[in-house]
Amino acid sequence: MPLPTTAAPAADGDPLQALVGFTAVLRGAGLAITTDRVAAFLGALDNLDVTSELQTYWAGRLTLCSDPDDLPRYDQAFAAWFDQREGSRTRIVDQRPPPPPKLASLTSGPDSADADDTGDHPHLQARSSGTELLRNRDVAELTPAEREHLRRLLALLRPQLPDRPSRRRRPHRRGAPDPGRTLRAALRNQGELRELHRRDRSARPRRIVLLVDVSGSMEPYADALLRFAHVVVRRAPGSVEAFTLGTRLTRVTRELRMRDAERALAAAGKAIPDWSGGTRLGEVLRAFVDRWGQRGAARRAVVVVFSDGWERGDTDLLATQMSRLSRLAHELVWVNPHAGKDGYAPVQGGIVAVLPYLDHLLAGHSLATLEKLLEVIRHA
Repeated sequence: MPLPTTAAPAADGDPLQALVGFTAVLRGAGLAITTDRVAAFLGALDNLDVTSELQTYWAGRLTLCSDPDDLPRYDQAFAAWFDQREGSRTRIVDQRPPPPPKLASLTSGPDSADADDTGDHPHLQARSSGTELLRNRDVAELTPAEREHLRRLLALLRPQLPDRPSRRRRPHRRGAPDPGRTLRAALRNQGELRELHRRDRSARPRRIVLLVDVSGSMEPYADALLRFAHVVVRRAPGSVEAFTLGTRLTRVTRELRMRDAERALAAAGKAIPDWSGGTRLGEVLRAFVDRWGQRGAARRAVVVVFSDGWERGDTDLLATQMSRLSRLAHELVWVNPHAGKDGYAPVQGGIVAVLPYLDHLLAGHSLATLEKLLEVIRHA
């Protein structure tokens, strides 16, 4: 397309006026140049060599182009505005400038800084983002600002929950022949058999049961784990059950079904009478199996227990209830926040008692470990 007929900048003119005029040319060429993009372009050039055509080109391309269709028009405008050697105002750029220099160093160590001192490319150092660092931080060691950031990251999780084969069969392109549908179709065609209908088993969501320990030893992790439970419950409200464990069993599924996380956590906090109290895992698990597990909540379900395993009661009772639960559940997962720490060994009385009945023993002290838990649940 023809470019606007704005005069080219003089060689001895004001550089800032020339750069702003270039953005006006781009706007006339059809690019969506906003004030924010112009400010970003000028801010990038503050840290670069404004006399370098290559650095000016890439600073404008990375800040002023918002769509792949903008690139040809940007190249044409850049050549017409800055290239004074041939005096062409509408020349199409046949050879684009070379791409930006590759990352010469990904670390800030002295060895990497001296590796390519003789090279022509500048050294670029890359650092891990704050989000990536936060994903692997222990929840108990976060500052209030980091906890708020973690809450937003937890809200962005999109769990993929598993399915299980149903006894019901549905029409399908592949599978076993369906005599009933095949004969009914033949009767509608005056007895002529035109097509062999088939059927296959349908899939149903597999039930998920989350048991969150809210005793005093789990207090640093209880808020993050309940927010994680809220995300999973909201993903499939009809097939996920959530309970809290302490000195008694409390069902918080109804509270966690609320859309807003803050309201859901506030309602759950009011419903939990033993927050930050003691721990009687054996008695509480017996109450769950008797009242909920055997009545269908845990049958063929993925049961996830979030606890550090500190049991003040009888560990034999805990082992007996875990044995009952393992026979009901499809998979039994124990998430211990301390399992991800250096030097951890499963020597607590509660962990030793339940270890023979577990399918997975995972860490749950960070966002990354909770994402790994979602992978385990998805492949159950």
